[in-house]
Amino acid sequence: MEITIGIKALSIIIALIVIGIVAWSVSGYFVEDGNNLNDLDKFAECLTGKGATLYVSTYCGYCQHQKEMFGDSLKYINSVECTENQQLCQEKGIKGVPSWIINGAKYEGVQSFERLSELTGCSLS
Repeated sequence: MEITIGIKALSIIIALIVIGIVAWSVSGYFVEDGNNLNDLDKFAECLTGKGATLYVSTYCGYCQHQKEMFGDSLKYINSVECTENQQLCQEKGIKGVPSWIINGAKYEGVQSFERLSELTGCSLS
């Protein structure tokens, strides 16, 4: 019984460590790869320049995660708060947030930097 509890506890600890590493690596993506915050600013500016728009809601945890990925560079992202702009979000067909509209296509859910780069042609470095 003690061994079983020990193995379960160890499994939980390992799972938490893995989750922590993944979360840390996503949040520090640009620093970890030798890039800096200016690169993230440029990436965010490029996304907006390519017409990408992020649709979010204040009460959405996934939206908060998507916004946190950009940190201070979020100010360069064209974003729409759907709780304040319900009509616009409805007109754009936003049924779930976060959603991105890029080149007229809608992408629901949190999008990685790599995926946003693929969709827009914006460079990550």
